[in-house]
Amino acid sequence: MIEFRDVTKTYPDGTTAVEDFSLSIPSHTTTVLLGSSGCGKTTLLRMVNRMVEPSAGSVLIDDEDIASVEPVALRRRIGYVMQHSGLLPHRRVIDNIATVPRLNGASRADARKRGYELMEIVGLDASLGTRYPGQLSGGQQQRVGVARGLASDPNILLMDEPFGAVDPLVRVELQRELARVQSELKKTIIFVTHDIDEALTLGDQIVVLQAGGHVAAAGTPAELLANRQDDFVSRFLGLDSGARSLSAEKTDDGELLISDAQGRPLGVVAAQTDRADPS
Repeated sequence: MIEFRDVTKTYPDGTTAVEDFSLSIPSHTTTVLLGSSGCGKTTLLRMVNRMVEPSAGSVLIDDEDIASVEPVALRRRIGYVMQHSGLLPHRRVIDNIATVPRLNGASRADARKRGYELMEIVGLDASLGTRYPGQLSGGQQQRVGVARGLASDPNILLMDEPFGAVDPLVRVELQRELARVQSELKKTIIFVTHDIDEALTLGDQIVVLQAGGHVAAAGTPAELLANRQDDFVSRFLGLDSGARSLSAEKTDDGELLISDAQGRPLGVVAAQTDRADPS
């Protein structure tokens, strides 16, 4: 479990990015920090691997205050995936993925073997392992970034808007792939995004942040969509305007055509067929 206890971050120029923030993040789940630019979500994410040090308060992992852990050692046991993948352009894909295992003492052969296993897990063909990052598409680079984040088999994976730089179709594909990987590996993921649909797709727990890292609401996707009491949350999620209201219309084939508030078709629900009673 990751726990933020009354953390505050004030920068030398006097800007307070986060103020008195507390949150518990359950193990083996995905928690999404959702909010507009400047709300402190990336600052909070980077506190977990000590890329940002809190001005006050503490961050604990499994009841251990990470302030007592050497930063480099801490980062090597926590996966980190960023928006533009952050791959080393002069190293082949397989060696990018193998970087942390090698730093942790694994042999080159073992690190590469692990790298190819992860390429399969994230949906990359093994033939791409000998290419350089510049020879890959944006979506492929992000998959490599995810594989590299998982290479040391970390319990915790930090993801800072990892799919924000790819086109919408690839983004949806990457979201589905991450959901599949998480269903298999059960990591503790903190995922930062400003995209509401992405948060609703991936989050077991969603934390909606206002400026200064103040929690406007927290809960499951279903709980947030049912929350119309808080004006900020309602506006942010588009609940006040009916933007997330859906309607259903039966087609001639007996299916339900689902449309959004603007009447745009979103998909169909197949008609249920009666099954014979096995008894």
